[in-house]
Amino acid sequence: MDLGTDFVAPTVEWYALSPYIALLGGLLLLLLVGALTPRWRRGCYGMVSATTAGVAGVLAALQFADLGTAAPRTLVKSALAQDRFGLLAFITICIAVVFTSMTMADAAARSAADTAPRSTDSLEHYALLLTAGIGAAIMVTANDLIVSFLGIEILSLSLYVLAASDRRRAASQEAGLKYFILGGFASAFLLYGIALVYGTTGQTSLNDIGVVLADEVSVPRNDAMLLAGIALLLVGFGFKVALVPFHSWTPDVYQGAPTHVTGFMASLGKVAAVVALVRLFVVAFPSRADDWRPAVFGLAVLTLVVGSLLAIVQTDVKRMLAYSSVSHAGFMLVGLEAAGHIGSESAGDGVSAALIYVVLYSVLALGSFAAVSIVAGAASATSLDVFKGVAKTNPVFALGFTVLLLAQAGVPLTSGFVAKFGVIRAAVSTESYVLAVLAMVSAVIAAYLYLRIMVSMWLAEPVTVVPRTITIAGRLSLGVAVTITLVLGVLPTWLLDLGDSLTRLVR
Repeated sequence: MDLGTDFVAPTVEWYALSPYIALLGGLLLLLLVGALTPRWRRGCYGMVSATTAGVAGVLAALQFADLGTAAPRTLVKSALAQDRFGLLAFITICIAVVFTSMTMADAAARSAADTAPRSTDSLEHYALLLTAGIGAAIMVTANDLIVSFLGIEILSLSLYVLAASDRRRAASQEAGLKYFILGGFASAFLLYGIALVYGTTGQTSLNDIGVVLADEVSVPRNDAMLLAGIALLLVGFGFKVALVPFHSWTPDVYQGAPTHVTGFMASLGKVAAVVALVRLFVVAFPSRADDWRPAVFGLAVLTLVVGSLLAIVQTDVKRMLAYSSVSHAGFMLVGLEAAGHIGSESAGDGVSAALIYVVLYSVLALGSFAAVSIVAGAASATSLDVFKGVAKTNPVFALGFTVLLLAQAGVPLTSGFVAKFGVIRAAVSTESYVLAVLAMVSAVIAAYLYLRIMVSMWLAEPVTVVPRTITIAGRLSLGVAVTITLVLGVLPTWLLDLGDSLTRLVR
């Protein structure tokens, strides 16, 4: 038998795949040209990385606009989904790469005056940003469990190396090692969960899994293997999203990693993991929502409460923001819990609310950690004392950072309020009143955390002097984050109008 005649090559739609090709092409160009030429001038590597991500983001935005009236579809034999839900996340990922390229260049410029400057402007670091972007892009659009796992591993391996990239600081290497060990455990849970789901359904495509489970009627129901697989998948993604009790790596890794890398992990990593988690459960397991929704409810409660309470007792700003990111993950899970009320007219609100929340939080995280990086300087000092009196030495900078902190607290007229209001409204619409109340209470508790940082900046006497002349990359990254935060907070209508189109996932 000639096996070659049985193979049917998949149809490749090059324009639909152009955002992925742009990221990969820019990465290969950077590695090839950078390896064959002398060391480039400072900032050139970052310019290539940012330009590559910008081109990919524009291509994704064009396709996002084209899908305004067109129905979602799949690409490459149903391996990838092309819908507005995934494309908005793709655009956010590209923005995160552009932001981090600028903040990384800013860190390199500020460390240039050191007697032994750190190698923050090396070719490999920017290449890893693009590699992580490719992995995250695959995760948010994957329509197959195997493809999703490949994206997770590409993203995770890149972040492990980036977390340990500051070779002169033992804390950075320790962060990379901790992240690698616990990330390996998470990958094992995910892979075992995929195996059990495949063993039960005989499918790895999310669409096909959903169809098989919807058509399956067994009396009495005997799906222990399937439920074990779903549980393992939830545990694996719980590590990636930093849900309680799978969050133990977050404060140590966030504190030890270079600050610009921390912002990258908090933004891009959160977007990829949350979007992939929501797509998995909404597309593949809607018929088992009554089984997984109580678990999501419990994880959301734990994450909201523990993240908020532990954040307010920290004395290091990076650890504060790390536990804050845990609390924010709880809000994102509130959206997923609302989406699990299959049959409710408001279930779709949970899908769009979770996506909008993680997109807006991504910008806040990038801007906040960019501000922390500027204050910390080359010494990487991030204790709360370092922020004392910052407003008296550089009031414009302090004002911008204050806006980002107020947004994370959910103050009206900021994007953070829009995000929190969306997920709480989705919970109320699906009658998850307990979860909605807990979300509001945890938001009040977490506000104390941001207030502590603001009081240190505005009311305490100066301990360190924030440079009045911040590099162009630093001003640009912080300024863009503040602008987006305020514009979307004051004029959120156009973003909220996308809600209905974001719920049309490939099924």
